[in-house]
Amino acid sequence: MNSKGRLYGIGVGPGDPELLTLKALRLLRSASVIAYQSATDRESIARKIVSSYLPGNQVEVSYHLPRALEPEKAKSVYDQEIEPINEHLAAGRDVVVLCEGDPFFYGSFMYIFTRLSHQYQTEVVPGISSLMACPVSLGVPFTYYNDILTVLPATLPTEMLISQLLATDAAAIMKLGRHFAKVRDVLHQLGLQSRARYIERATTTEQRILPLDEVKPEEVPYFSMIVIPTIQRL
Repeated sequence: MNSKGRLYGIGVGPGDPELLTLKALRLLRSASVIAYQSATDRESIARKIVSSYLPGNQVEVSYHLPRALEPEKAKSVYDQEIEPINEHLAAGRDVVVLCEGDPFFYGSFMYIFTRLSHQYQTEVVPGISSLMACPVSLGVPFTYYNDILTVLPATLPTEMLISQLLATDAAAIMKLGRHFAKVRDVLHQLGLQSRARYIERATTTEQRILPLDEVKPEEVPYFSMIVIPTIQRL
């Protein structure tokens, strides 16, 4: 009878392959099975990041966790999508799950973790998230001294975005996509547009940095961020 496999969730960083941690690299190369999130119509971003490190002899499992689902509907879809991972673990094979950025910071791995970590020995390896990468790529320090930093999903209602931005010193607004125009209008309303910095696909060869009012809302990808740094204090 096979012993159970071990489950690993590794953060592969925001896009630059050199931002992978040494621990993540070791586990990536040693696992018999790797799994990654991938939409049905395009290449997995997480796999693309680590592709040059793959030894070429591993079983690969692709899964898709659609975002725009009601919680009850999402539960059954997610349960079904991760079943191949469960089967490999039950058969005694270790599985490394790739996750862009950090597994527990808006990472898809958390949905696997909540379903399987109670059944299998599990280890999570932190990764460099876009929250760390974007300010560095923009060349702007986020916070000084005791300043408060708030992380906001662009999916929030306008009123909540306004209240949160009024109560903080610095902010990162993530998951822009089709919500960009709403966020841009809020920033103008609050007089924050001059401090706001827009970046997409940070650290990758496709990285773009644009002035806020030159961004075309219909072209904004999911992997984009508006950074509002704190007012510089010396």
